Amino acid sequence: MDGPDVDQLDETALTDPLLDPAVYAGDPFPLYARLRAEAPVARNETLGLWFVSRHAEVVAVSRDPATFCSSKGIMAFEIGAEYASPPTMMHTDPPDHTRYRALVQPGFRPSYMRALEPGIRARARALVDAIEPGVPCDIVRELAVPLPLQVISDLLGVPEEEWPTFFRWSEAAIPGATDWPEEERAQLGADMVTYLLAAAADRRANPRDDIISELGAAEVDGDRLTDAELGMFLVQLLVAGNETTRNMMSGGLVGFAEQPGQWEALAAAADGAVNRALPLAVEEMLRWTTPVVAFMRTATRDTDLGGRSISGGDPVLMLYASANRDEAVFGPTAGVFDAARDPNPHVAFGFGAHFCIGAVLARVEGRILLEELLARFGSVAPAGDVVRTASPIIAGVKSAPVVFGAR
Repeated sequence: MDGPDVDQLDETALTDPLLDPAVYAGDPFPLYARLRAEAPVARNETLGLWFVSRHAEVVAVSRDPATFCSSKGIMAFEIGAEYASPPTMMHTDPPDHTRYRALVQPGFRPSYMRALEPGIRARARALVDAIEPGVPCDIVRELAVPLPLQVISDLLGVPEEEWPTFFRWSEAAIPGATDWPEEERAQLGADMVTYLLAAAADRRANPRDDIISELGAAEVDGDRLTDAELGMFLVQLLVAGNETTRNMMSGGLVGFAEQPGQWEALAAAADGAVNRALPLAVEEMLRWTTPVVAFMRTATRDTDLGGRSISGGDPVLMLYASANRDEAVFGPTAGVFDAARDPNPHVAFGFGAHFCIGAVLARVEGRILLEELLARFGSVAPAGDVVRTASPIIAGVKSAPVVFGAR
């Protein structure tokens, strides 16, 4: 049985708007809701791929890399692409992915990430102290852009004044994040790779107390990352590690600003003894924002998914942003920002073998930023229009004016 009685022409018409990057700068969530209700596994003939919009099917695809592989591309524009070597660890499947994971996971162990807290707090406090109560500020420019990039600079052991260059490199790597000419984006990408490969080679020769040195020295049963593999992973760390955290912060703070009473409730709950309020708020910021909109897998064999017949070789696009608003999982308030939501089984970090390796760091950064903001401000409200990026990959926020009120 092939599930919902929706013919391919209707499904293509329904999903074609998601091929237009402009939709992501607006409000794609009504379309996601319609997909979940009418065609949760929908065939788009324009690109020859399947859109998967419900939480259950996104999890099913994520937990079965043998049936839905990553090595044939993880973004829709990679359909049909061939790579001599994987451009990122995200483009690998077991056993290659298992090897990479074993070599790099120790560099992101929870104890190491928690040891970064004093430095992260100092960075966050300096940024928060520069914000004046009652004066509108752009939280993207003032908080969400600099903090993750400064933290990554510390992680990589590079001069902190280089973070604006890292910002340009990172923006150039994300399709739709900017309107820069393709030649400029390509040159920035090449500069980033050159810089990080040189840094990797330097740390191999002259180890320091930074994550490049730690990853370069990592060894499992005599196996180590090659210089090229280390450089590849550093590119992933620089781009994914700041883009996702940045947009979780900015999008999450927009959620607080637009939902009256949420900030005040969190401030009241967070006072006094350590409790679960802040971690729950960070999880809701992640769910609400879903920094990675979607990733693709490719079916390795004929299979069934959500009552539909998927053919081997078919690309399958998992809409994380839709799955995180699925009423079947998050109830009737799925479309509402609720900082106290519990439980919150979101898929903002992916699921299964490719669960985000930097999840602990992102959560630490989000929690510390909230702590520093709550210590100074008793309210937050919108102060202008939010401008989002036209990217089908990253739920980017270009600017978000808010005004914080003094405690």
